[in-house]
Amino acid sequence: MNLEERSREYRAFIEEYLKNLYVDAKKQEPQKPLFEAMEYSLLAGGKRLRPIFALDFCRMCGGDWKNAAPFAAAIEMIHTYSLIHDDLPCMDDDDYRRGRLTNHKVYGEGMAVLAGDALLTDAFMVASTAKLPNPKDMGEAMALMGEGAGSLGMVGGQVLDIMSESRELTEQEVLDIQSRKTGRLISIACCLGVLAGGGTEQQYEAAAQFAAGLGLAFQIRDDVLDVIGTQEEMGKEVGHDAGKNTFVSLYGLPKCEELIRKYTDYAKDALNAFEDSAYMAALAESLTSRRV
Repeated sequence: MNLEERSREYRAFIEEYLKNLYVDAKKQEPQKPLFEAMEYSLLAGGKRLRPIFALDFCRMCGGDWKNAAPFAAAIEMIHTYSLIHDDLPCMDDDDYRRGRLTNHKVYGEGMAVLAGDALLTDAFMVASTAKLPNPKDMGEAMALMGEGAGSLGMVGGQVLDIMSESRELTEQEVLDIQSRKTGRLISIACCLGVLAGGGTEQQYEAAAQFAAGLGLAFQIRDDVLDVIGTQEEMGKEVGHDAGKNTFVSLYGLPKCEELIRKYTDYAKDALNAFEDSAYMAALAESLTSRRV
């Protein structure tokens, strides 16, 4: 199965899984506007990369990749919550996401905040339904999600980003921000996939190494595309990071291209811990050379 075929299979599976999450709740519960706002962003498409990482790392560890579905969905819910909140006027103040109006532009700021809150909280409920080869790993999985999404991870990275807006950052400070904002959710997804597949400690560490490299390469590519991409290609405003502390402002475009190659290779080297990693290696290459 080639890159596109397997990616389509994974995406179709997770799309259907996400669509079914709130079917019963919408029928039984009175807070329907909340579910509508949550699904507006959750079902808005996108690359579904984080779910794919969870599913395929489970497969690479010898497990049935569908067993990682609760983890894959949970990570996408956390990711979606972060996008809803990032787009708010008090944060990045964006009007468009994935080619259409952002959540608060459609449902109002209050409902957008609550939709994000609900997605974050529900993610832990969904993840808890995963059937793991070693049930004792569920505690580690919950801790991994909480730490990665919270003050030590993604939220902490956002705070560092806000704190940096009025000054020029060092290389380490930019790395500190982006490893938390972008890299941490990728790392959670990969490591949860290993837990779902019953992988070894070596594979768990390799998954974290892969995620660290890919997360940096992916973010640098994102920063590059904000400069060279178009709104039509990206489905959102570009040039929005002008004046911010990004890898492009730190290194310039030519150096960024070198770093993308360096970190992509670092990520692919980590895949040697897995027997059948050709798909993930090809995916890494496609993500770090993308135009959208």
